Amino acid sequence: MFAARLHILTDTELQDRYSHAELTARAIRGGAEAIQLRRKQGTTRDRISEAVAVHAICRRKAIPLIVNDRIDVAIAADAEGVHLGRSDFPIPLAREILGPHRWIGGSAATLEEAREAWRDGADYVGFGPVFATGSKTDASPATGIEALRTVASASPVPILAIGGVTEANLPELLEAGAFGAAVISSVCCRPDPEEATRSLRAILDRSR
Repeated sequence: MFAARLHILTDTELQDRYSHAELTARAIRGGAEAIQLRRKQGTTRDRISEAVAVHAICRRKAIPLIVNDRIDVAIAADAEGVHLGRSDFPIPLAREILGPHRWIGGSAATLEEAREAWRDGADYVGFGPVFATGSKTDASPATGIEALRTVASASPVPILAIGGVTEANLPELLEAGAFGAAVISSVCCRPDPEEATRSLRAILDRSR
């Protein structure tokens, strides 16, 4: 059963102070409930090596690893799941390959896209960007809070808010029906990723 409310996405393009492994360790110490490995560059072998190293850190604390975009890397690293964008590997085929026990997340920017994701078998949907974000150069226009509220009220699976999530707006996202959030810049680009994660986790814990 999908239960992780705070996903921290590791990134080394927006910042270069910490490696994926270092960000993983700091985020887990701060209370991350899932790690999403977001690596857009490098060879497949490099990506697998990175994923294996990150998964070793996650396993020590029983934190699930979700690999962004690459089902092959997720399989090679024995990750707990994969997150697939709309132009990535099809969710129904991913489910056939991964089986029923690994998490599969889908991305959506509209109610129609969200419906397609959960009907295809996604365990959760990352919806957004709810707010403007600089983390993705190809991001869709900001959806806004009301679109999130509409999707969350209709969805049979958990909705994670994505895009521009901060400590300041996270309570509003939760009030609108988000199950949780997936965060990049508000952790990876902060001076202290561990403390940034801890602050977000505290907000989520208060909302339970």
